[in-house]
Amino acid sequence: MPSDALNRLVLLTGPSGAGRSTALNALEDLGFETIDNLPLALAPTLLDGGLARDMALGIDVRTRDFSPAALTALLANIANLTGQSAELVVLEAEAGVLANRYNETRRRHPLSPDGTPETGIAKELELLVPLRDQATVLIDTSALSPHDLRAEMQRIFGRSGSHDLAISVQSFSYKRGLPLAADVVFDCRFLKNPHWQPDLRPLTGQDSRVAEHIATDPRFAVFRDKVFDLLIFQLPAARDEGKAHFTVAFGCSGGKHRSVALAESIARGLATAGWRVSIRHRELERRALAPLDPVHR
Repeated sequence: MPSDALNRLVLLTGPSGAGRSTALNALEDLGFETIDNLPLALAPTLLDGGLARDMALGIDVRTRDFSPAALTALLANIANLTGQSAELVVLEAEAGVLANRYNETRRRHPLSPDGTPETGIAKELELLVPLRDQATVLIDTSALSPHDLRAEMQRIFGRSGSHDLAISVQSFSYKRGLPLAADVVFDCRFLKNPHWQPDLRPLTGQDSRVAEHIATDPRFAVFRDKVFDLLIFQLPAARDEGKAHFTVAFGCSGGKHRSVALAESIARGLATAGWRVSIRHRELERRALAPLDPVHR
């Protein structure tokens, strides 16, 4: 495989029903730019000049101009276009397993739209035989669940040293309601409230003076440490379950002081621990757009 210093190019193919969409989605969650069923004739134009980021192209019998010979020719040409070789990932599965999957979905096979899935499966498996020996990565999905396949893709293509889970840490006001996408929510309203300090009231939890004031509450450090320890325990389990995004929300009365300070502290800790973290302060964003909003007065 290419080193972690290079942007990677993956060509992903396999018989219909082998899990190509699941594998492509897993690569997208790992940070790849993914394109499905790009006509092979357009690939050189897309790749000319190199790769700005990791990229994965999904290719199968529905792809315009698809043939093992055309895909082989593209692989040979990629080194000239990008200065590096591509990885050919071929998924495969037993014919009986593919037939069972088609029977479950009741979909028509692209190579046998008017016949039985078994007929199309046999044609497709025979068509793909030449690509099997060229595969950089060959994965038999016969005994794999979608979760297992995602885990296998993460194991093979995850960047070393990264957690492959995007974490969003948010603050909010309970007056506005809970964030709809939050995975876990923590209530900060029991902590000392800077709102009652006239010199701190106009500030936010992003200000060091506000954060220091909240930290004087003897319950603050205990709460913060327990939340952090819980997340350090829970996040690997969420990643192993196949989650690509995890949202942690902290709420207080106005979403301006305590929840903001906690979100900032926890986000810094998670980033230091190596997690990929983004932060959002919902009410501060609204306040910037509507400074006279009574929630923030």
